Amino acid sequence: MRPYRDLLSRTVTALEPSGIRKYFDLLDSMDDVISLTVGQPDFITPWHIRVAGIESLEDGKTYYTSNSGLLRLRESIARYLHRRFGLTYEPDGEITVTVGGSEAIDAAVRAVCNPGDEVIIPVPCFVCYEPIVRMAGGVPVLLETKAEDDFRLTAEALRAAITDKTKLLILPFPNNPTGATLDEHDLCEIADVLRPTDILVLSDEIYAELTYGRRHVSIASVEGMRERTILASGFSKAYAMTGWRLGYVCAPKEISAQIFKIHQYSIMCAPTTSQYAAIEALEAGDADIEMMRSEYDRRRRYIVDGLESIGLHTFMPGGAFYAWANVGGFGMSCERFCERLLYEAHVAVVPGTAFGACGEGFARISYAYSVSHIDRALKRIGEFIGTL
Repeated sequence: MRPYRDLLSRTVTALEPSGIRKYFDLLDSMDDVISLTVGQPDFITPWHIRVAGIESLEDGKTYYTSNSGLLRLRESIARYLHRRFGLTYEPDGEITVTVGGSEAIDAAVRAVCNPGDEVIIPVPCFVCYEPIVRMAGGVPVLLETKAEDDFRLTAEALRAAITDKTKLLILPFPNNPTGATLDEHDLCEIADVLRPTDILVLSDEIYAELTYGRRHVSIASVEGMRERTILASGFSKAYAMTGWRLGYVCAPKEISAQIFKIHQYSIMCAPTTSQYAAIEALEAGDADIEMMRSEYDRRRRYIVDGLESIGLHTFMPGGAFYAWANVGGFGMSCERFCERLLYEAHVAVVPGTAFGACGEGFARISYAYSVSHIDRALKRIGEFIGTL
């Protein structure tokens, strides 16, 4: 038999593993490490949501659901999106329940991309978009966001990136890793650029409930944008349900039908137990969202103030739960900085280059941890910087 490298997919083998995973693997081999790496709430899924999942098991609801998800769940998603963000989607035909937001993104990209289609991706961004585009045969066009623009996607930069091959714009706001957000004015300007084109939008709104000081606005709510927007979201961040692996994707019927086929053949249906828990989250979980968002806001201000006080200029995030700290003033790459911080101070953060080459000089520091945990880490980071 020929070597495996000659037998495997060239597209897949050319992909680099996630830069985040390297630091997770290092943590497993070390003791007394304070980690600020994980994009996962430290809250346990609220009890009433867990009870709904438990009761579904006790009632023997362990069968397949319809491919698109329980109708009651899709109806709950539709009511939730209308109540919280003013969006209107039909439960039958425009909403598909997925295995996490990640499947929603993958299915959406595969449903619209033909080989050679260009997909504009604002960077820095979460690690999955570029590999997913490549696996779908698309061509990622990485569009760097700037500190002077508060890491927002500007209409001017978008206009300059568009070519006659552009098929899709991925809109990852609130943003992981920077915490940047777009307001209604930003979205209206972006919409003005897109309206004369046939370009579609994939709006990843997994952090929509984690914004501070103002409510999230979806580009699907902007005039003339719903018909070209695919909305991907899920339950992991807002309801602390990461391990339940449940998301959803909403789109006009013609687009949704193609996403549904991919989901139907590759997944069949999302986990039944998780779907019953998600119904409870949507119908009785608004107070949980408010409680967790308030606590994240407290941590956000605490960690940014703390990092600034020890000499790391840090962007004040408007959403999500990450601080984007400038570590570029120490005569070393951000990866080297993070490695030394890990080995010398036993604090783990993620180098900015894990989210794209333009992340050089930065580190992503998660505040999805308790204030006492953050405080211990800040003390060690300050001592480490004092040695440089």
